[in-house]
Amino acid sequence: MIGELPFFLNYIIPFLAVLTVIVFVHEMGHYLVARWNGVAIDAFSVGFGPELFGWTDKHGTRWRLAALPLGGYVKFTGDANEASVPDLNAPEQNDPALAPRLFANKSVFQRMAVVVAGPLANIIFTFLILYALLLGYGRLTLAPVVGEVVPDSPAAVAGLESGDTFISVDGYGIRGFEDVQRIVSTSPDRRVPVVIERDGERLDVTLIPQPETTTTRFGREIEVGRIGVSREVGENDIVRYQPDPLEAVGMTFEEIWFIIDRTLIFLGDIFIGRADLDQVAGPVGMAQVSGEVATLGLLALVNLTALLSLNIGIINLFPVPMLDGGHLMYYLFEAVRGRPLSQRVQEIGYRIGFALVCTLMVATLINDLI
Repeated sequence: MIGELPFFLNYIIPFLAVLTVIVFVHEMGHYLVARWNGVAIDAFSVGFGPELFGWTDKHGTRWRLAALPLGGYVKFTGDANEASVPDLNAPEQNDPALAPRLFANKSVFQRMAVVVAGPLANIIFTFLILYALLLGYGRLTLAPVVGEVVPDSPAAVAGLESGDTFISVDGYGIRGFEDVQRIVSTSPDRRVPVVIERDGERLDVTLIPQPETTTTRFGREIEVGRIGVSREVGENDIVRYQPDPLEAVGMTFEEIWFIIDRTLIFLGDIFIGRADLDQVAGPVGMAQVSGEVATLGLLALVNLTALLSLNIGIINLFPVPMLDGGHLMYYLFEAVRGRPLSQRVQEIGYRIGFALVCTLMVATLINDLI
């Protein structure tokens, strides 16, 4: 049980295991596409700082596990740093034999492919895990039928009645009552269009889930949306739905799109001041969540790894210098202009991006500790 083991074993080990897998997948995406495009690579590192363990392969790439396992990088030959900024003073830059293999000398579209490959690898990794879990274990589901409506609740105000069947909520098709719960819970204080079926007729209504603070099984307080409907669950009401391989593909894509959609909505709410920053977790919060989920079993930890991998893939595509999306933004400018931005402009962008990333890390760390 959580709390019976030292903090290191309770939280740090599961967190590092999850993070190491996600970082390895992300950097492997960069590495493979770079290798396919003939880019010379100096190092593939999981973690930063002093090397704990490593070896050099036949291509001259140093594979290393470093002391600070809070990220990773693929360093291309001739670059000044792990952010792929060319080092104009590096001897490799003046070696005619190496010139065709330098990342900086590849076409802008090849460089864009290498940059996108990291986040894409995280997304593909998430898809494979969720797809395998869905095929292997199916899905427990409950018929999406309204049991009772709480008086004066958002559902009552919208006119929902006992016996109504949910067809879609916020544009998502409904397979089970659990779909309604998760969509509503992630939409506090937002207008949510709903399609229900009543006596064979489909009706359109709009709900505004009421925000409510609840406590998870691990004691973490989170804000969720409630609409005031309930459903009694009998012994035989919950069934395991086992999709075929083709249907599972569609269901997995739906799941991934739902997570992306809710993540972007939440981040948008943060920027406009609607969302509570207390809901954002930093390194300490992530470690705690990993440790808590680990107590539920290996499958739960694997599922968490998939979800975090997807979120890291999404965030890395944001157009912030230092992130993959920042590199992609530079290369898009280069593709449109026909020439790259000056080194001075790129350097300023990297410094701004570094400051933003550091500020976010400090803010989330303080939030965790508070």
